[in-house]
Amino acid sequence: MKKLACIVVGLATTISVAAQEFDKNIATARSTYSSGNLQDSRFAMEQMLRDLDMAIGKEILTLLPTNIGSLLAVQKEDNVSGTGGYVGLYVNRHYGADPKRASIEIINNSPLINSLNAILSMPVIGGMMRDENQKIVRVQGYKSILNKHANSETGKTNYELQIPMNNTLLTLKMDDTTEADITTAANTIQLAKIVEIAQ
Repeated sequence: MKKLACIVVGLATTISVAAQEFDKNIATARSTYSSGNLQDSRFAMEQMLRDLDMAIGKEILTLLPTNIGSLLAVQKEDNVSGTGGYVGLYVNRHYGADPKRASIEIINNSPLINSLNAILSMPVIGGMMRDENQKIVRVQGYKSILNKHANSETGKTNYELQIPMNNTLLTLKMDDTTEADITTAANTIQLAKIVEIAQ
């Protein structure tokens, strides 16, 4: 119970500090805009968007699973950043340790979204696009691309699952695993809530 209370207080403090920075940046943007200093106004707005991306990223981290299969999250390696620009939010969490690891990466406004959506919407014409190491699967209603990477030297197979969700791309990678394990792991991720928050 004490641990839960500490987490709630920590989150409230983080949100409060982020809100103060956000308010400070929006006030600066307004005042510099009113005085005709457009360059400083733009800089303050970029900072405001970066702060907002960081706050959203930290909220998304709370939605990610604490383990993928038997692999525990390595929370000290969690990475959240916001660019406030073309590519926005970036969230990354690792699981396990070498040689068996997994990771979840979430990118908002990813440049790959359009390419992946084009691949997912193309009909396969006469088997010309067939690739035995790539297939289209559905995860929680989202069409996704599953890539298989077999290492002939080690005999191990790694998988990468790319799930485009509107303008957000979630990538799940797992080392030395099976297709069933990665799709099972993907179904434990709260995709709908992540999309809702990341928009």
